[in-house]
Amino acid sequence: MSQDQIYFIYDFLTYLLNGITQGSIYALVALGYTMVYGIIKLINFAHGEFYMIGAFIGFYCIIAGMPLWMAMPVAMIGSGLVAVIIERIVYRPIRYAGRIPALITALGTSLLFQYLGQGTIGADPKAFPTAMKVVTYQFGELYISNIQILIISSTFFLMCFLYWLVNHTRIGKAMRATSFDKNAAELMGIDTNRIISFTFFLGASFAGAAGVLVGMYYSAIEPMMGLIPGLKAFIAAVLGGIGIIPGAVLGGLVLGIAENMVVGFWVSTYRDAIAFSILILILLIKPSGILGKNRREKV
Repeated sequence: MSQDQIYFIYDFLTYLLNGITQGSIYALVALGYTMVYGIIKLINFAHGEFYMIGAFIGFYCIIAGMPLWMAMPVAMIGSGLVAVIIERIVYRPIRYAGRIPALITALGTSLLFQYLGQGTIGADPKAFPTAMKVVTYQFGELYISNIQILIISSTFFLMCFLYWLVNHTRIGKAMRATSFDKNAAELMGIDTNRIISFTFFLGASFAGAAGVLVGMYYSAIEPMMGLIPGLKAFIAAVLGGIGIIPGAVLGGLVLGIAENMVVGFWVSTYRDAIAFSILILILLIKPSGILGKNRREKV
């Protein structure tokens, strides 16, 4: 092969690796979208703010001297508890009011967290403290850092944990039953309110983990950081098939890779545009998503 071809391959592999890293973040946030939608058919547009909350909890934990292996679980639990409180106070009273009131409430909750964060923490970006020494490994002209490895491996671990939880535990069986038919699940003795709260907790904890990982990766966080990644995670969930857990992961990876390929081989300013273009295309071509199935519903 010529020198130009070799450099092209290394460039391609570099952008592919960056795309998998970015897509792993989208996948973690998208899992929360897809789980909540699968249980109560709510598109929680405030979900991106749990990602921001997790980042700031991890930020203050690490500043306080807490090691990463402790700060990460604390950030996940903190984000999850905030989500449970929001579900109980904000979403539960309007659960049967229809989808439009729920959607408007979710948008209002998102704005509340964004501007509350700006008012209390400040609008300026905060430099994320060093939680681990950055080590870069070189394979020819391909470079990969230990933080990228941590992001990809953390996503894989959490995805496997979620698969095990949903398919091989009693609470997972209760989640699937509630998702399939909430009323029938209640008749069988399942406390669906507890299951819904647990689903919010689980999804927000994954978003919180993503927030900490992003803080380490980009070395900066700010109160508005959940807005665009939250929207892109929603696109990832729709792309893979909203309500389908493997679809959220697949959609996140596809979206992350597509964005980075556009940055590397086309125009970097089109990075955000490609995500929304994918959303439009998937809604036109296959609204159920890559892994979703079209279902007929009686009107």
